Amino acid sequence: QLQLVESGGGVVQAGASLRLSCAASGRRFDSYAMGWFRQAPGKEREFVAAFSWAGDWRYYSDSVKGRFTISRDNAKNTVSLQMNNLNTDDTAVYYCAAKFGGQGFRNGDDYDYWGQGTQVTVAS
Repeated sequence: QLQLVESGGGVVQAGASLRLSCAASGRRFDSYAMGWFRQAPGKEREFVAAFSWAGDWRYYSDSVKGRFTISRDNAKNTVSLQMNNLNTDDTAVYYCAAKFGGQGFRNGDDYDYWGQGTQVTVAS
């Protein structure tokens, strides 16, 4: 089993920044690709960002590209999401996910483990 716990969510004003963190435990962390997803009220879960397990490749959705940055620290078994210039459309529950094997990063069904989520609310 791989356990994932998100933290760092909160309520911020539009234009502000927020940093989310995901702590992994239970299994070897560096053998997984890591991703961030979000789900807003009344909407489907959507891909936000991903970091490959090798090669330092990063992937972002069009809606967050240029504003969000995903990073990982294998020594500390953590993955982070730096979110800048937040707007009200970013309001959602954000989930950390881990994926073992495969090549895709944007489909949540491809991920094997999920955290409980952390709420991000952006007020105008």
